[in-house]
Amino acid sequence: MLLDSLFPLGHGCAVNGNVITGYCTAETGKVSLIGAKNSAELDLEMLLRLSEHVLDTVANHPGCPIVMLVDSKGHKMGLQEELLGLNAYLAHLLKTLQLARMRGHHLVTIVYGWGWAGSFIAMGLTSDHIYSLEDAQVGEMTLKAMSRVTKIPLEKLEDLSENSPVFAPSAANFETLGGIDEIWSNDNLARKLAKALSLTDREDKRYELAFERGGRTLSKPVIEKILSEA
Repeated sequence: MLLDSLFPLGHGCAVNGNVITGYCTAETGKVSLIGAKNSAELDLEMLLRLSEHVLDTVANHPGCPIVMLVDSKGHKMGLQEELLGLNAYLAHLLKTLQLARMRGHHLVTIVYGWGWAGSFIAMGLTSDHIYSLEDAQVGEMTLKAMSRVTKIPLEKLEDLSENSPVFAPSAANFETLGGIDEIWSNDNLARKLAKALSLTDREDKRYELAFERGGRTLSKPVIEKILSEA
């Protein structure tokens, strides 16, 4: 079980439907945990439960790192969710995580199943450091969906994806783009997590990683030029 591998020193988590919340013991000390399981799509209730636990951590466990375990195929797209304002619930979770960051909580994400669309934005790209297990599925939009939105023929997108990580979803491509710090093998996960939690540099350097890895070769020089002329 993933929790046993990450937290061999102990974990006390509650599972409510497809939401995991609780507090665990890592090699570095106490850790707050939120997560999604079974590749479930994030719905209104799930988002509220996740947000509630983040706020509990901020209020009652100052400075406690927050680890997010992601296995979700995205946000639920249904009439009820749209009418009730799913975007606002997603934004609420993002706000609670930003509040936690501003209060000094270190945010770390581990994608262990699916990290897709809104779920990866809400519980992944918001983190200080993002990791993926080697067999995880990471992406924002399938090429078929991208074709429908952009009106670019699917065959053209498939050709582009052969040479550009921007067009091809996968953990490896997101790592090349700087969206994932590192892909982890399934061994020694507790030690890898401890190393991630020990990082003190939380500055967003995804554009630098993308430049170094050849995923986005123009982002760094463009950003540096703008900053130099500001």
